[in-house]
Amino acid sequence: MGAPLNIYAGPKALRQIQQHGFKAHLFHHFLGASGGPKWFVLAGLDRVIFPELFLNSAHRINVIGSSAGAFRAACFVQKDPYAAINRLAECYSTTVYSDKPTSLEITNKARDLIHYVMGKQGIIEVMTNRYHKLQIITARCHGLMQHYNRPSQLVGLGISAAANMVNRKLLQKLYTRSVFTAPNSKFEIYDPYSLRTEYIDLAFNNVKDALLASGSIPLVLNGVEAVTEAPEGVYRDGGIIDYHFDLQFGPSPGLVLYPHFYPKAIPGWFDKALKHRVPHQSSFDNVVMLVPSEEFVASLPYGKIPDRKDFETLDAPTRIKYWQQVLSESDRLGEFLMQTISRGEMLRHIKPLPFTCKQTTSRTVA
Repeated sequence: MGAPLNIYAGPKALRQIQQHGFKAHLFHHFLGASGGPKWFVLAGLDRVIFPELFLNSAHRINVIGSSAGAFRAACFVQKDPYAAINRLAECYSTTVYSDKPTSLEITNKARDLIHYVMGKQGIIEVMTNRYHKLQIITARCHGLMQHYNRPSQLVGLGISAAANMVNRKLLQKLYTRSVFTAPNSKFEIYDPYSLRTEYIDLAFNNVKDALLASGSIPLVLNGVEAVTEAPEGVYRDGGIIDYHFDLQFGPSPGLVLYPHFYPKAIPGWFDKALKHRVPHQSSFDNVVMLVPSEEFVASLPYGKIPDRKDFETLDAPTRIKYWQQVLSESDRLGEFLMQTISRGEMLRHIKPLPFTCKQTTSRTVA
């Protein structure tokens, strides 16, 4: 069997690794994408990146996430990221709903999940971590998407999809990218589309609400209102705007480490069906992507990565067994990564990015 993990790098990232080797101090940003239970295939990487690779890093790393990626990010900034990510995996994979769950039931289960993952000290550790800075991406809604009733949301989603098809920039008429940022971060986002972005301070009394908002999928969970320290409004899933990301991060110019389920990147939630909507070259110039190989995915039960449809197609015992087997198998990815680094063989495995990027003249982080 071939390597279980594919490693891709943008041109700038490859040059830096060729010059300095694959060193933890090169990475100043970590990305966690939306995707629900798809992240289970990355759990083995999550169990080594912050617990081992970044364990003794004495430089600032922005730990950025939207939706499930934000849940993972909140684990990585805790004092024991290994234990935290395992709490997330355990609770998320064993969650069971009623036969016809309401959005309120799913929302309450998500709140319980966040409470369990953060534990007694998690919020304090988020707020006091000197080097690993949590950045939670959400979408503050305008217009129909502020409503809780299903018909309004359905119409709002239709309008959003149509506006996005015409021009991604039109999304800012319907949503504001709202980034909840850890204290003393000085975190910045550079967006080639210049979508409106606001920065909101994370505080002891809004961390859990920010996490819930980032994962609040329209029609599935309720939006989050009355978030402390935040502008008035309804906050929903960060993946609406930033699904797989098309962004640069600053002000630090360091590399971006991005474990991802797929060898492709879809900028926003509404871009899934738009084959022409690809990320800008500048957004992935300094990115290193860690992606499960096709051979590894084919070896998993059902030959695929878990997804939310499993709730509908599998009964609970079958789904839980499947998901937990994927969580266990994913350790092969983390083992391969750390062995490759320790043997100094990273350059032998790095490949160019496997997807097409759009040429751009947007701001480049020097």
